[in-house]
Amino acid sequence: MKVELIEHTSNPEETVAKAARLCYSDKPTSDIEIKDVGKFVSKLAELGHYSPFEHASFTFAIDGISRACSHQLVRHRIGSYSQRSQRYVSEDSFDYIVPESLIGCKDKYEKFMAYTADLYKWLVLNGVPKEDARYILPNATATNIIVTMNARSLMNFFRLRCCNRAQWEIRELADSMYMECMKVAPLLFANAGPACVTGKCTEGKMTCGKPRTSDFGVNVNV
Repeated sequence: MKVELIEHTSNPEETVAKAARLCYSDKPTSDIEIKDVGKFVSKLAELGHYSPFEHASFTFAIDGISRACSHQLVRHRIGSYSQRSQRYVSEDSFDYIVPESLIGCKDKYEKFMAYTADLYKWLVLNGVPKEDARYILPNATATNIIVTMNARSLMNFFRLRCCNRAQWEIRELADSMYMECMKVAPLLFANAGPACVTGKCTEGKMTCGKPRTSDFGVNVNV
């Protein structure tokens, strides 16, 4: 899996701060100044005033995740997605993801994948359109996708998918996206992460009992 932040709002923290200040200012937008962006953004988070966070967007190039993972990813509603098409791109030598739990069955797993690849090639050579031949491809098939989300949507994504109870692959993806965000906007994401980081675990009886607080930049000094 490769995750790269390829674009983001210029000065995302200042943009969020200015958007919030605008709500309470009688000045033209160009005249609005924020003396201490860090403290102001932290105050917004403390008050739960997250609508200004929607003005900062982040675009990620994600290569080498499974179709199973991408199906979970696109369930997050407030996001834009562009994914490699199996209708038009040939999968006759498709890469695939091997879950750690299947390592003990790797030989049979790989034989199945090889058989599937051969059958896919045979179908296409015999006139079956790629858009129909793809029906035999497994959820393990690797894919590439570009994703754009605003900061507020990302915080919700991190709350759900950085949780220990999220499936391992999308949790790894969420962790990587979080780390990319922290490089460019640490103040916006200072309190991001699973529910156990920002407050109380919301998993109830299904809780893992293992908070991930040490993995996240909670309460970054501003």
